Amino acid sequence: MKTIGLIGGMSWESTEVYYRYLNEGVKERLGEPHSCSCLLYSVDFAQFKELQHQGDWEQLGRLMAEIAGKLELAGADFLMICANTMHKLAAEVSQAVDIPLLHIAEATVKEIKKKKIKRVALLGTRFTMEEKFYRQRLEEKGDLEVIIPESRARHKIHQIIYQELISGKISATSREKMINIIAEMPAIEGVILGCTELPLLLTDEDIAIPIFDTMKLHAKAAVEKALN
Repeated sequence: MKTIGLIGGMSWESTEVYYRYLNEGVKERLGEPHSCSCLLYSVDFAQFKELQHQGDWEQLGRLMAEIAGKLELAGADFLMICANTMHKLAAEVSQAVDIPLLHIAEATVKEIKKKKIKRVALLGTRFTMEEKFYRQRLEEKGDLEVIIPESRARHKIHQIIYQELISGKISATSREKMINIIAEMPAIEGVILGCTELPLLLTDEDIAIPIFDTMKLHAKAAVEKALN
């Protein structure tokens, strides 16, 4: 079994679920009492959140590269960034190490292709929804049409993530807002939960079209890579 290096703590609420998915996935494949071989570097998210909103991605890139190097030195065989938004720095992480990075968008695209879906909604932080680093990867790797909510809805989603979900606050009111945002998006065939906190709020039972839980799909791909 390969050792997975996780860059986590963004937030720890979702990283905890990552850890559970990885261990459950290995146990499902290999049986009891098997569990995942992994190394976790969990950051102080307050520092990362502040730098994100200051737009200091250069400093964040240096921090991410440093963490990646520490995980490689500790014995990781490949890396995962346990956050969609921080994949903005995927190139900086990859360039800092000699081990591969398992990209969350590519793990997601594989599942979307299986469903033969072409027009998908992307929900996440405003960085993930509005910038090209994530949408472009989805479009190029999956030949997808990626739709994002209108401006006010994007602002609401961003607020829910940073003011509630990263602190583990799950609100029925916020869930209803998210469902309404999805319902107002035209002719979409599926929804990408492009923030690893969003599956804490939304599940398959909440909407009628397929939901793509990027955290679960990323963890599933990591188990496959670790065992194969």
